[in-house]
Amino acid sequence: MSEWHQPATCLLAVFVALLNLVPIELQRRIVNEVVETRDIPVLVKFGIAYVGVTLAHQLVKYALWIYQSWLTESATLYTRSHLLQIYEERRNGTGEAVDHRSGRTVSIVGAEVEKLGGFVGEAISGACANLAMLLGVVVYMFVVEPQIAVFALAFLVPQIVLTPFLQRRLNDLVEERVSMLRDLGDAISDAEKDTRDRCPGLIRDIYTNRMRYFILKFILKSSLNLLNSLGPITVLLFGGYLVMQGEVQVGVIVAFLSGFDRISSPLRELIGFYRIAAQASVQHSMIAKWMSRST
Repeated sequence: MSEWHQPATCLLAVFVALLNLVPIELQRRIVNEVVETRDIPVLVKFGIAYVGVTLAHQLVKYALWIYQSWLTESATLYTRSHLLQIYEERRNGTGEAVDHRSGRTVSIVGAEVEKLGGFVGEAISGACANLAMLLGVVVYMFVVEPQIAVFALAFLVPQIVLTPFLQRRLNDLVEERVSMLRDLGDAISDAEKDTRDRCPGLIRDIYTNRMRYFILKFILKSSLNLLNSLGPITVLLFGGYLVMQGEVQVGVIVAFLSGFDRISSPLRELIGFYRIAAQASVQHSMIAKWMSRST
């Protein structure tokens, strides 16, 4: 539905990521070329360049946010209008609907569609930006100093292995929760007392589901944070040793610390994209099943 807007937002997002790489090299050159030579005019020139790049980065990023938000709300508007049309046709007897429960319709047209709209507007272009940032920093590190890059990036491999393992279970819990929330909406809107009596049990089941979800989610998050914290200390220790041996300059360590910070954030976002995409797939499939029963 978003057609050519997805490539356009992806290109804009990649441009934002590339602009965010420039300060890493500027930091290295300020430390190595300017501080050591004490050349004030060159220092001022680098400072102006840094401010200019930062300002340009924020302006382009603002344009990307507006574009993504417009795409999100447009997708949500279109989908809600389409689903409401289906619901009205079903209620008026023009369709061959099986599911007549209004509470389920409220849940689908409200929260579920909004989450899918957010995925359409932001997730794909955001993933492109984070992937460009991640690859850009990794290439930069290997070009500047391969030895430190190997040690620092070794802590990223376990994250790539651990995430899919736990995410599969999180997806199952998401699907269970969506189904229970739909059932709760149906039970609340139903006029029959026997049906409404199910509400306390459903509320308890939803609570249990969410607590299990959070336990797994934060196990994954804590593990990733621990691995991300070990990367910078590796850069400091091994890089410091190389500086003492005269093999690298201090500016390289500064650039690597900044670069590693820029790696950990995109990696977290890419892992988040994997999680959101998996959840969106589950929700999309469930909405599609509801539509097939309603038309």
